[in-house]
Amino acid sequence: MKPTILMMPRLADDAIASLKQSYTVIGPVHGDDAAGIPVEAKEARALVTYGGRRTGADLMDALPKLELIACYGTGIEGVDAAAAKARGIQLCNAADANARSVAEFAVGLMLNAMRGIGRGDRFVRDGLWSGRGVEPVSNTPDLAGRKIGIYGLGAIGSKIASRAAAFEMEIGYHSRSPKPDLPYQFHDSLLGLATWADVLMIAVRASAETRHAVDDTILSALGPEGYVVNIARGLVIDEEALCAALEQKRIGGAALDVFAEEPHVPERLCKLENVVLTPHVAASSQDAKKAQLRTLLGNLEAFFAGRTMPAGVPL
Repeated sequence: MKPTILMMPRLADDAIASLKQSYTVIGPVHGDDAAGIPVEAKEARALVTYGGRRTGADLMDALPKLELIACYGTGIEGVDAAAAKARGIQLCNAADANARSVAEFAVGLMLNAMRGIGRGDRFVRDGLWSGRGVEPVSNTPDLAGRKIGIYGLGAIGSKIASRAAAFEMEIGYHSRSPKPDLPYQFHDSLLGLATWADVLMIAVRASAETRHAVDDTILSALGPEGYVVNIARGLVIDEEALCAALEQKRIGGAALDVFAEEPHVPERLCKLENVVLTPHVAASSQDAKKAQLRTLLGNLEAFFAGRTMPAGVPL
């Protein structure tokens, strides 16, 4: 008999088809609480979800046979880790399966924000080029020689750093501890990193400790010629402080793929010309999705075979 798994969000059709080859798949489920769980899901031994989606103790308690929470992406912030540990439920994610794709997108956002690519596109489409010259969308800073400060030098942050090096940028970072094997400048505080940097790149994992870590003080330290790019999670930035800094031009610009209350994006941000906005798609490339699915299937196969999962997360 195939093991039963509960799919909370609807995955892509190819992912569902792959899962159904080896498992009885229940779901998707609307909402994040126990009320939406179908009766047949009580047989589920594994739950597949996104890390940003809430997986609380009430949901776990509604699944008496639950043994594994499998996050399709790299994030795990929505999982109540203490409740899972207390129940003896294991946790896994996609590890660094999408790191390359997210790093590429992060550099694309940085280029767009600093070199005004999106503004140039709108300028041409709106018919403003003829007779006006290009001054409204030119006179932008080069990346070469600028300082990029990476907040969180994990798998994604490290790949961003290597790509920034190809643009001849100076690279610094702030993380929980220095990484002496890497040739980048360590800053022992986020404030110190922001004061030093021309670009603050947010690649840190979301947690209670990183919530609103990028606040008005950090943005002010970045300064009127500084840029902030976020491909991590929206909660890391204080959005009210960011809107004010952009409106008052206390920073040069921003590029955001993530937001605090997705899919809601503050109207204040949407009205601004000095910010680039994308709908949480940095990890949505074809290659990243294939890699995440391979990791998910590998985790599930190992778990049900009683082996160590390739991307297990300690609790």
